[in-house]
Amino acid sequence: METLAGICKADPELLLEMPFQVVDLTNADDQAKGVQWWEELTTRGGEGMVVKPLEFIRKGRKGLAQPAVKVRGREYLRIIYGPEYTILENLTRLKSRGLGAKRSLALRELALGIEALERFVHKKPLRRVHECVLGVFALESEPVDPRL
Repeated sequence: METLAGICKADPELLLEMPFQVVDLTNADDQAKGVQWWEELTTRGGEGMVVKPLEFIRKGRKGLAQPAVKVRGREYLRIIYGPEYTILENLTRLKSRGLGAKRSLALRELALGIEALERFVHKKPLRRVHECVLGVFALESEPVDPRL
Protein backbone atom coordinates (compact mmCIF):
# COMPACT_ATOMS: atom_id res chain seq x y z
CA MET A 1 0.00 0.00 0.00
CA GLU A 2 2.91 2.35 0.71
CA THR A 3 4.35 1.64 -2.74
CA LEU A 4 1.00 2.36 -4.36
CA ALA A 5 0.66 5.56 -2.33
CA GLY A 6 4.05 6.69 -3.64
CA ILE A 7 2.96 6.03 -7.22
CA CYS A 8 -0.26 7.99 -6.63
CA LYS A 9 1.68 10.96 -5.31
CA ALA A 10 3.51 11.18 -8.66
CA ASP A 11 0.27 12.36 -10.31
CA PRO A 12 -2.50 13.06 -7.76
CA GLU A 13 -4.81 14.42 -10.47
CA LEU A 14 -4.76 11.05 -12.22
CA LEU A 15 -4.41 8.64 -9.29
CA LEU A 16 -6.13 8.75 -5.91
CA GLU A 17 -4.17 7.63 -2.85
CA MET A 18 -6.35 5.51 -0.58
CA PRO A 19 -6.06 5.70 3.20
CA PHE A 20 -5.27 2.41 4.88
CA GLN A 21 -4.59 0.88 8.26
CA VAL A 22 -2.64 -2.21 9.24
CA VAL A 23 -4.35 -3.97 12.14
CA ASP A 24 -2.83 -6.74 14.23
CA LEU A 25 -5.84 -8.95 14.90
CA THR A 26 -4.10 -10.58 17.87
CA ASN A 27 -3.86 -7.21 19.66
CA ALA A 28 -7.03 -5.83 21.31
CA ASP A 29 -5.80 -2.22 21.23
CA ASP A 30 -4.98 -2.52 17.52
CA GLN A 31 -8.42 -4.01 16.87
CA ALA A 32 -10.08 -1.10 18.69
CA LYS A 33 -8.08 1.41 16.62
CA GLY A 34 -9.16 -0.38 13.43
CA VAL A 35 -12.81 -0.29 14.45
CA GLN A 36 -12.56 3.39 15.39
CA TRP A 37 -10.95 4.19 12.01
CA TRP A 38 -13.76 2.35 10.18
CA GLU A 39 -16.45 4.12 12.26
CA GLU A 40 -14.93 7.54 11.54
CA LEU A 41 -14.60 6.70 7.85
CA THR A 42 -18.23 5.59 7.49
CA THR A 43 -19.57 8.41 9.70
CA ARG A 44 -17.97 10.89 7.26
CA GLY A 45 -19.93 9.24 4.42
CA GLY A 46 -17.45 6.61 3.29
CA GLU A 47 -18.96 3.40 1.90
CA GLY A 48 -16.76 1.22 4.06
CA MET A 49 -13.45 -0.54 3.67
CA VAL A 50 -11.85 -3.60 2.14
CA VAL A 51 -10.11 -5.97 4.54
CA LYS A 52 -7.22 -8.01 3.14
CA PRO A 53 -4.60 -10.28 4.65
CA LEU A 54 -1.04 -8.94 4.63
CA GLU A 55 0.07 -11.83 2.43
CA PHE A 56 -0.91 -11.54 -1.23
CA ILE A 57 -1.98 -15.18 -1.15
CA ARG A 58 -3.11 -16.45 2.22
CA LYS A 59 -3.84 -20.09 3.00
CA GLY A 60 -6.16 -20.96 5.84
CA ARG A 61 -7.37 -24.21 7.38
CA LYS A 62 -9.52 -25.00 4.34
CA GLY A 63 -7.14 -23.87 1.59
CA LEU A 64 -6.93 -20.44 -0.01
CA ALA A 65 -8.40 -17.66 2.10
CA GLN A 66 -10.75 -15.18 0.51
CA PRO A 67 -8.53 -12.43 -0.94
CA ALA A 68 -10.61 -9.53 0.43
CA VAL A 69 -13.85 -8.76 2.27
CA LYS A 70 -15.87 -5.56 1.89
CA VAL A 71 -16.99 -4.12 5.23
CA ARG A 72 -19.73 -1.62 4.46
CA GLY A 73 -20.94 1.17 6.70
CA ARG A 74 -24.43 1.40 8.18
CA GLU A 75 -25.67 4.17 5.85
CA TYR A 76 -24.42 2.42 2.73
CA LEU A 77 -26.22 -0.74 3.85
CA ARG A 78 -29.44 1.25 4.27
CA ILE A 79 -29.26 2.16 0.59
CA ILE A 80 -28.78 -1.50 -0.37
CA TYR A 81 -31.16 -3.25 2.07
CA GLY A 82 -33.66 -0.52 2.87
CA PRO A 83 -34.14 1.96 5.72
CA GLU A 84 -35.29 -0.69 8.20
CA TYR A 85 -32.56 -3.25 7.66
CA THR A 86 -31.42 -2.91 11.31
CA ILE A 87 -34.70 -4.29 12.67
CA LEU A 88 -33.93 -7.62 14.36
CA GLU A 89 -36.00 -9.78 11.98
CA ASN A 90 -34.32 -8.18 8.95
CA LEU A 91 -30.84 -8.66 10.42
CA THR A 92 -31.66 -12.30 11.18
CA ARG A 93 -32.75 -12.85 7.58
CA LEU A 94 -29.65 -11.11 6.20
CA LYS A 95 -27.30 -13.11 8.45
CA SER A 96 -28.79 -16.39 7.23
CA ARG A 97 -27.91 -15.81 3.56
CA GLY A 98 -25.59 -18.34 1.98
CA LEU A 99 -22.31 -16.67 1.04
CA GLY A 100 -20.60 -19.79 -0.31
CA ALA A 101 -21.23 -18.91 -3.97
CA LYS A 102 -19.80 -15.41 -3.53
CA ARG A 103 -16.73 -16.74 -1.69
CA SER A 104 -16.17 -19.39 -4.33
CA LEU A 105 -16.42 -16.77 -7.08
CA ALA A 106 -13.81 -14.57 -5.35
CA LEU A 107 -11.39 -17.48 -5.03
CA ARG A 108 -11.83 -18.55 -8.66
CA GLU A 109 -11.24 -14.97 -9.83
CA LEU A 110 -8.12 -14.78 -7.65
CA ALA A 111 -6.80 -18.03 -9.15
CA LEU A 112 -7.38 -16.77 -12.69
CA GLY A 113 -5.71 -13.46 -11.89
CA ILE A 114 -2.64 -15.20 -10.49
CA GLU A 115 -2.49 -17.48 -13.52
CA ALA A 116 -2.69 -14.45 -15.84
CA LEU A 117 0.21 -12.80 -13.98
CA GLU A 118 2.25 -16.02 -14.15
CA ARG A 119 1.68 -16.31 -17.88
CA PHE A 120 2.58 -12.65 -18.42
CA VAL A 121 5.77 -12.83 -16.33
CA HIS A 122 6.86 -16.00 -18.15
CA LYS A 123 6.33 -14.19 -21.47
CA LYS A 124 3.60 -16.51 -22.68
CA PRO A 125 1.72 -15.33 -25.79
CA LEU A 126 -0.67 -12.51 -24.99
CA ARG A 127 -3.64 -14.63 -26.08
CA ARG A 128 -2.78 -17.05 -23.23
CA VAL A 129 -2.88 -14.17 -20.74
CA HIS A 130 -6.17 -12.99 -22.23
CA GLU A 131 -7.68 -16.45 -21.71
CA CYS A 132 -7.49 -15.87 -17.97
CA VAL A 133 -8.85 -12.33 -18.21
CA LEU A 134 -11.78 -13.53 -20.29
CA GLY A 135 -12.31 -16.29 -17.73
CA VAL A 136 -12.75 -13.63 -15.02
CA PHE A 137 -15.25 -11.79 -17.25
CA ALA A 138 -17.14 -15.05 -17.77
CA LEU A 139 -17.27 -15.64 -14.01
CA GLU A 140 -18.64 -12.13 -13.51
CA SER A 141 -21.55 -13.02 -15.79
CA GLU A 142 -22.70 -15.77 -13.40
CA PRO A 143 -25.78 -14.76 -11.43
CA VAL A 144 -24.72 -13.96 -7.86
CA ASP A 145 -26.62 -11.57 -5.61
CA PRO A 146 -24.67 -8.29 -6.11
CA ARG A 147 -25.71 -7.05 -2.68
CA LEU A 148 -23.56 -9.65 -0.91
